[in-house]
Amino acid sequence: MFVDQVKINVKAGNGGNGMVAFRREKFVPNGGPAGGDGGRGGNVVFVVDQGLRTLMDFRYQRKFKAKNGGNGAIKSMTGRGADDLIVQVPQGTTVVNSATGAVIGDLVGDDDSVIVAHGGRGGRGNIHFASPKNPAPEIAENGEPGEEFEVQLELKVLADVGLVGFPSVGKSTLLATVTSAKPKIAEYHFTTLVPNLGMVRLPDGQDFVMADLPGLIEGAANGIGLGFQFLRHVERTRVILHVIDMSGVEGRDPYDDFEKINRELQAYDPDILKRPQIVVANKMDMPAAAANLATFKQQLGQDELLADTPEVFAISTITHDGLTPLLQRTAEVLAQTPKFPVKDATVKTAEYDFHQTPDFTITRDQDGVWILGGDKLEKLFKMTDINHDESLLRFARQMRGMGVDDALRDKGAQNGDTVQIDDFSFEYMA
Repeated sequence: MFVDQVKINVKAGNGGNGMVAFRREKFVPNGGPAGGDGGRGGNVVFVVDQGLRTLMDFRYQRKFKAKNGGNGAIKSMTGRGADDLIVQVPQGTTVVNSATGAVIGDLVGDDDSVIVAHGGRGGRGNIHFASPKNPAPEIAENGEPGEEFEVQLELKVLADVGLVGFPSVGKSTLLATVTSAKPKIAEYHFTTLVPNLGMVRLPDGQDFVMADLPGLIEGAANGIGLGFQFLRHVERTRVILHVIDMSGVEGRDPYDDFEKINRELQAYDPDILKRPQIVVANKMDMPAAAANLATFKQQLGQDELLADTPEVFAISTITHDGLTPLLQRTAEVLAQTPKFPVKDATVKTAEYDFHQTPDFTITRDQDGVWILGGDKLEKLFKMTDINHDESLLRFARQMRGMGVDDALRDKGAQNGDTVQIDDFSFEYMA
């Protein structure tokens, strides 16, 4: 089964906890604090594996969690850093944050990799909190939580040339004729259910990758037929070969087909029509094809969707007429056309910057308990070692500095009210 889109959950490792410890060696007077730092949590790293062709494996494993860092130890010893979790993905995979829509990485190179979720840093041991006022602190940090979120993987076929057109116009036959690919070929619509790739090699040594994309129909950009499911694969192609059936045996008008497909491409992404497009007039061995081609060329000059009038090559995949000039010209256009990168993520990221969550939130439940939340506040709490009073006092000072005390007072909190953060509760004192 060809799978080109899937959602998974990734969780980087938490940092190791810092330690509260003191030196007590026999010949070390005034030993002082000696608690070590925690180790770094493991990252979740996506790496290209050229042996993979589909995202099928992710249908069976949806959660990927890296290991946590080791805890700090006595004698100022730092905990062991965790190894990164390496996740192998097919070449051409785009990683998107499901919550924000921002592109995390676009893995198109042979050895591309991207850190999808960063591991948390290790918590500091009590050696870092010593001061002249408090030479023996019982304060240590817990490790920073690793990043965790849902990502969407989209596999976009890496092809230099893409074959587009209505079903049964001869795209699969053309691919099978000019490459070693063996796509399924039959005389019914939607024979091709998945993109097929093949390598075209010319006598002069030039070569390029050609993709047969499943047939588009009118309304594909709105989810009709199979087109919408595979339109994303057109994004990576540098040259489009628009295959049209000139025989007219199905009663369709060639120019009408040409316009409908281009409208669907425009509806999906207007920038796609800015790419070089070559019209492949197929089935020229049929009786009515020559007359239809003449009419088509007259109408082509009236097209308003494309900036430039595309070249037209008459071919027959059955008799192999016209294939050599078509492939040679395709290679020439390809050599002059740069690669088109994935849609830049900076615009989407900027949009979501306006909707960042506040440092903390305050709500009240039915029992009158004040509930504290917010990413920053919850992170500080998770990094607080609640087993030591000094660490709790430090967290109280951090909350006061963030303005939590004032915000609770403004909302009507009274002395003795219960305040809860995560699973920890305490009394509010103004």
